Amino acid sequence: MDTKKTIVVVGATGAQGGGLVQAILNDNAHEFNVRAITRNINSDKAKELLKQGAEVVAADLDDIESLKKAFQGAYGAYCVTFFWNHFSPEKEKENARALAEAAKYAGIKHVIWSTLDDTRHWIPLNDNRMPTLLGKYKVPHFDAKGEANHFFTDLGLPVTFLNTVFYWDNFIYFGLGPKKGQDGKLSISIPMGDKKLPGIVAADIGKCALGIFKANQKYIGKTIGIAGEHLTIKEIAETFSQVLNKEVIYNSIEPEVYRSFGFPGAEDMGNMFQFKRDFEQEYCKSRDLELTRLLNPTVRSFKDWLIQNKDLIPQE
Repeated sequence: MDTKKTIVVVGATGAQGGGLVQAILNDNAHEFNVRAITRNINSDKAKELLKQGAEVVAADLDDIESLKKAFQGAYGAYCVTFFWNHFSPEKEKENARALAEAAKYAGIKHVIWSTLDDTRHWIPLNDNRMPTLLGKYKVPHFDAKGEANHFFTDLGLPVTFLNTVFYWDNFIYFGLGPKKGQDGKLSISIPMGDKKLPGIVAADIGKCALGIFKANQKYIGKTIGIAGEHLTIKEIAETFSQVLNKEVIYNSIEPEVYRSFGFPGAEDMGNMFQFKRDFEQEYCKSRDLELTRLLNPTVRSFKDWLIQNKDLIPQE
């Protein structure tokens, strides 16, 4: 009879959840079973997880009954929401509430809630240094997650709040990689000035989460911030230059310029980078490099990740 505890992982085919599923499946200690939650169990990614040994279960964040059913009998739950699928902070909060209520209903013994800072604690809505978006947010995808923390505490859940950071993978999938200018030179345009940007490989977030679960009660009731490195954008550009073997320059722009770029989420991301720039000291301090390595000793540097993924970097 299998007596291993089960960790239920929301977003199992996504960046964070997928990283945790792989971390559990590849764990030499074989400490946990993994139940992979996905909306579509017939997707190629879901089928691959099944083949690798995961239990794959269908559930939808918009359907709380499906979540309650999916969480039943599990020891732990990794809870994450998907702002960039819908761009709605209100939906984000509704989904977080559903996850918290499902975890409470199922009697989950350890919840990790993947969250972010509510930037309004630093920049009130009446602070004109940064525009207010959607009437009540400064950085909607941060603020909604941070505001949603209370759903977990209000229900008295045994929760660890995991403050994540910028994925290095965004340079591939989020359109943030080097762009070719009219002069033919590659550049990165991010409004951070000379301030440091904490970042991590997305899959390493999952490995950190496994480290939290392995520590049993140690991190319950705590807020943990993780990062692989704290790098300036100039340092990132220099690493691109070394690895791609072609010059990549840092185009230091102002947040208002970034906000004007017009792609979906540009204002949100412009405000996000401004927050990280203006509150660099507090933000970097809250993303503890030593703790990250304690949880995940194999966390990769940006350079190592880039060497492994250089062929995937768009250079247009």
